[in-house]
Amino acid sequence: MVERKKLVSYLNELLDVSNIPDSSCNGLQVEGALEIKKIALSVDACLGVYQKAVKEECQMALVHHGIIWGGLTSITGNIGRQIEYLLKNGLNLYAVHLPLDLHATMGNNIVIAESLGLMDIKPFGRYRGILIGFKGIAQKSMTCEDIGNAMQNAGLGGKFSILPFGKKENRTIAIVSGGGSDALNEAIDNNIDCFITGESLHWNHHAALEGKINVVYCGHYHTETGGVKALGKHIEKEFGVETVFIDEPTIV
Repeated sequence: MVERKKLVSYLNELLDVSNIPDSSCNGLQVEGALEIKKIALSVDACLGVYQKAVKEECQMALVHHGIIWGGLTSITGNIGRQIEYLLKNGLNLYAVHLPLDLHATMGNNIVIAESLGLMDIKPFGRYRGILIGFKGIAQKSMTCEDIGNAMQNAGLGGKFSILPFGKKENRTIAIVSGGGSDALNEAIDNNIDCFITGESLHWNHHAALEGKINVVYCGHYHTETGGVKALGKHIEKEFGVETVFIDEPTIV
């Protein structure tokens, strides 16, 4: 068991939430119980996650996508119902978005890079002035199908789709999880063989074709499960608090 105040302070410092610009209100978004015995980990803040967290007797839901983006303008509709449920059940909601994408040891993108066994890993993927992804070199050449299957086997990718406009075999790989398709042009400029992200944008097709690069889309949700799981393991080791991953996948 750990006091909420102590855990939140530790996470805020560990993830450097106050120094990383983000549209998400990173940190504790809704206050619940003062003492934390069990934490539910998930990608998205939603009623389905909260309900399972309460059933699992958790006192905190730690998610990648929270419910406060750019500040609250009203507490009505879906957001109002979520907040009502959280308060009624004493469930804390802690959200961490970009700080968890870019974290060098337990972020979404480093988890993917390490799962693929990449070497010479370096920051990549500039977003709002900061690098949130990683790039590296595969230990052996991989086809796009090899990459997609490896992502699935690691639990970091769902049903994948490919823009097969580059080399048949890939050695240099860049990763920006979730909605990271905007980094495609940067991957082209860096002479990357294969760019991995979660979901596509329409313009990606022609950019990849003309840039002669492969792109593997592995699902927004699935590419962002690794960070909260890694953070959960760290919390268990640091505080001895039990965590449980709640799988509430989307079709994106």
